[in-house]
Amino acid sequence: MPSFTVSRAPVIRAEIRVPGDKSISHRAVMLASLSNGVCVIRGFLPGEDCLATVNAFRALGVQIEHPEPTTLVVHGARRRLVAPEGPVACGNSGTTLRLLAGLLAGQPEPFAARLTGDASLSNRPMRRILEPLAAMGARLTAEGSDGRPPLLVEGAPDGLRGIEYVLPVASAQVKSAVLLAGLFAEGRTTVIEITPTRDHTERLLQHYQVPFRAEEIVLEEGQRARRLTVEGGATPESRDFHVPGDLSAAAFWMAAAAAQPGARLLVQDVGLNETRTGLLAVLVRMGAEVREIVGEMGGGERMGAVEIAGTELRGTVVEGAEIANVIDELPIIAVLGALARGETVIRDAAELRVKETDRLAALAAVLSALGATVEEKPDGLVIQGGHALRGAVLPSFGDHRIAMAGAIAGLFADGETTIEGAECIATSYPGFEEALRALAEGARAPGRATTVVPAMPG
Repeated sequence: MPSFTVSRAPVIRAEIRVPGDKSISHRAVMLASLSNGVCVIRGFLPGEDCLATVNAFRALGVQIEHPEPTTLVVHGARRRLVAPEGPVACGNSGTTLRLLAGLLAGQPEPFAARLTGDASLSNRPMRRILEPLAAMGARLTAEGSDGRPPLLVEGAPDGLRGIEYVLPVASAQVKSAVLLAGLFAEGRTTVIEITPTRDHTERLLQHYQVPFRAEEIVLEEGQRARRLTVEGGATPESRDFHVPGDLSAAAFWMAAAAAQPGARLLVQDVGLNETRTGLLAVLVRMGAEVREIVGEMGGGERMGAVEIAGTELRGTVVEGAEIANVIDELPIIAVLGALARGETVIRDAAELRVKETDRLAALAAVLSALGATVEEKPDGLVIQGGHALRGAVLPSFGDHRIAMAGAIAGLFADGETTIEGAECIATSYPGFEEALRALAEGARAPGRATTVVPAMPG
């Protein structure tokens, strides 16, 4: 899928299911691989990023079967991993590389593993994990320039020691790397988190029955924070797990429906973790009708359905503590800003500059190409909405979320919009183009709703 073309779509009326959650799929594979028995993971996302995690653990000696596209059978290695024969390829996945670095940091000598990535991942900063892991006694060397990959992880000669670490930046990946290293450390490892970030690692530690504690505290400065503590030396218990649908994937369809007056969309079987639902609050502020239908808990994760009724949207401001909760949804929020009346401001989002690409620069380029009025700031964007969009040829910048955001914008543009370099979408959403076409074709059949399910590779 090097490129595909999108045209303006009629009003959406559909029910849809999205692939499994990417963040949760990564973490479930990691903890199941450390467990003391066989774990079946259903709802797994077979995207390139998550498959990179699967192949990394196979290279580390873990037996993982893949009988169906969304089902894994993981034979836990009881925390005993073997040194890989060659480099461990993490592809485009920062989650794979950063969390694996923490998890491998406590392996005994003479263990050594070199974690590599593609051109995009090799340009992403790693000092944020190197510093706390070094404080625990880890031996990690960034072989790229200025603390960038490849990362060489060697066995800690004296083992790891637990530390208390205050997160200097809101990052679920940094938090998770330290907590996973804490499984192999002597004593307790504590992370103090001031700005809440997605908490899938904490929930999965509890699901796999690792001694773990989370508590609300007040710091000396009066700030509220969460103190997260894991006990070293524990082996996760083997347990099955079902991965809910990915809310970040559903965000693209939710946005498309929210911006169409008269549209109705029901997203089924999606994760509703409170640290991931910030987009729903943004949609409500912009004027969309949003209803959550919470179902059963699974592995500590809230799941259910979300119903969206479209309307004429109005601009909003997204900033501060809210940013961590919508970090992956900011590209599609920027598109909504171009479709809404008035001004939409995104600030405090400098983190977007060190994702798969510089997402702030990429979004400014994409929206401008479509005819939107957008101003790029050091930490965000200012978008003047309400202008008619026109079809254009849009680069993906090798970034799956930029490509998908551009495709949704194309549904509202006059003429055709072509997404170039769209193969990057497979990192997180295999079947996206097929779902997009099914949704648009269903919208062209008045009087009936369309059911769209993810098309998974066989």
